[in-house]
Parts: sequence; C-alpha cells; structure tokens
Amino acid sequence: MSKVEEFEELRSLLFSIAYRILGSVSEAEDAVQETWLRFDGSATRPASTKAFLSATVTRIAIDVLRSARVRREEYVGPWFPEPLLSDPYQDPARSVELADSVSMAALLLLERLSPLERAAFVLREVFAFGFDEIAAAVGRSEAACRQLVVRARRHMEAGRPRFAADRQERQALATRFFEALKDGDVGGLRDLLAADVQFVGDGGGKAPQLARAVVGAEKVARLLGTAFPWLTRIAMTCEPREINGQPGAVFRDRDGNVHNIMALDVLDGRIQTIRTVINPDKLGHMGPVADAWAVDREVRQARRLSREG
Repeated sequence: MSKVEEFEELRSLLFSIAYRILGSVSEAEDAVQETWLRFDGSATRPASTKAFLSATVTRIAIDVLRSARVRREEYVGPWFPEPLLSDPYQDPARSVELADSVSMAALLLLERLSPLERAAFVLREVFAFGFDEIAAAVGRSEAACRQLVVRARRHMEAGRPRFAADRQERQALATRFFEALKDGDVGGLRDLLAADVQFVGDGGGKAPQLARAVVGAEKVARLLGTAFPWLTRIAMTCEPREINGQPGAVFRDRDGNVHNIMALDVLDGRIQTIRTVINPDKLGHMGPVADAWAVDREVRQARRLSREG
C-alpha cells in the first residue's frame, strides 16, 4: 500500500481527532494537511502508520489550540464550535461516544480543559487509544497521561450533557419545532421548550447577534415566533439537518447561501438550549455564505413598510 493510500484510509480518523481537540472544521482540516506533509516528508515508514499519524495530528492540534485559546478569550460574544454537518469517522463499536463527544454542548465543555487534558481525554475516552499511544502523542509519561484523563473526566462528568436516548423522539420534536418556527406559532414553540430554555447566538461581532442569552420559555418563544416569520417572508429557507450529531437546521437566503445554523439540545422531551452560529467565518466550509447584515436590513425594511402600510 502506498503512502497516499495509507493516509487516505486514516484521514477521517485524523480529522475527527483534530476537530474534537480544536472545535474548528477549518483548523482541523489544516492540521490533517500538515500531518500529511510531515508523513510524506519522512524518510522512513513508521512501524504503525495509525499511531504515527494520530500522534502527529494530535501534537499539531495541541499547538494550534494553545494559540487559538488566546483569540477565543478576545472573541466578541459567546464562542461556539464551527458547525459539523457529519462526522466522517464511523465506528459502530463506539457510536455513542462518537456522537456525544461531537455535540456542541460537549465541545464547549471540553473548552474548560487544558490543551493536554483535552487531547488525552479525546484520545482515551472517545477513540479508546492506549495510554502508551497517548503518551507518545502528547509527550508525557503514561502515568502523567492517566492523571490528565482522570482530571479531564472529572471536569467533563460534572457538566456532561445528557441527551435523549431516542433519536427518533429527538428528530420528531425538532420537526415540530421548526414547523412552529416557520409559522410563527408562539404557543406551539412554548410547548416544546423547557421552562429554563436558553437561546444563545454566536456572531463574533461579524454579523447581527443577540446582545445576551435569552432565557425562559415565554421569552424565547416570543422572540423566535416574532423574528423568524419575517425571515421566511424574504425567502429564507430552513433545511433540517443534524448539527454536530444533534437536531438542527441550516438557514439559507434566497440564493441558497448559508445564513446561519441552529442546533438544539433535547432532554426529557423538551428543548433545553438553542444555539445559533451566524459568524460568516464559521460557515464558509458549508458553502457560499449570505450577507447577514444585508438580510437584517431587508427584514427591518419589510417590518417598517408593514407598520406604515
């Protein structure tokens, strides 16, 4: 098997490792590309290509994360991961771990960990790497890696998201939610929301965004039931999709450009958290991006004309 074939066989695993460490599609793709360059440039073939490539992409991702954390501290408003429509790596034996670990709630929880804790946790808890492999990847002893995982697991379990186990139930609830959203059905929306539901947006200062989180079923239902019908009136479309393994949707303008995504956390038959990402820098990997400011101006004009008419 050639180097190219070996690498391509493992590409999906490498991306999935890097994405969970970084929370960024674009940075994960860059880390995978840099891993290929190092593999291609190495004079000798490693005893285990998987171990070599996994360790390489992990080290690259750790370095990127260390610099990214400084930028995230200066980020305007809430920071969310770049949306992932589908995880390219699949392992039936670890499907639950893979799905839970890629959710926005889990990735935000991982943000609390140090880069080394995050990498060790991802390799061990999500991908079941041995401690010898983790030690080689992060440059620490096996004993130190065990401690990294223990600390990370403690942090994660304290705030670990608990999603509804029934995937069909989640999707059915999401379908009702987006139908009520399109219709501006405030009562229908309210019935689907947890009493303390949160609606939070990530615009990064580069698109219209909420000044702060909106909390409570009544407030969130009224905001969504008022705002989104105006978007549909100017030809905005809602495309239900899984976002980071959870129910969600992609919203597009009349030209098919991505305007924003919405991801739902579901627990006990109610929507607990609604997250939107509208920062154009985080949507480019999904295709052409809409001008959110122009859409906002169009909505404001439509509402003004409606009042005057």
